[in-house]
Amino acid sequence: MRVAISTDGNNVSEHFGRCPSFTIVDIEDGKVAGKEVINNPGHHPGFLPKFLHEKGVSCIIAGGMGARAVQLFAEQGIKTMVGISGKIDDIINEAANGTLEGGESLCKPGAGKGYGLDKTECDHPNDDHEH
Repeated sequence: MRVAISTDGNNVSEHFGRCPSFTIVDIEDGKVAGKEVINNPGHHPGFLPKFLHEKGVSCIIAGGMGARAVQLFAEQGIKTMVGISGKIDDIINEAANGTLEGGESLCKPGAGKGYGLDKTECDHPNDDHEH
């Protein structure tokens, strides 16, 4: 299984689309078989799901993402796991062990298109990045 983790430094990024990089991890038989960090190539609607699909990613792990992004990943056959926070290495270990559990997206509904209004910012605590 190839997993992409939205990455900001040594931590999971709160929003997949605006993360500086992705940590791509290959997990085989409960062990990490490979790991690389790639720069985020850009955030355009529909681009990242296709880009990560072409890299063989089957699951993306992030703090949060909007409902439209979840749908676009699903169309590419990529599972999304949101509500994740913490150190990248800890998250990789939990994913390899099969103990990683997602939760509620750290992006509040209305943080993107499709909720009846278009916002330019997510409501992340301590996040001043525009979307």
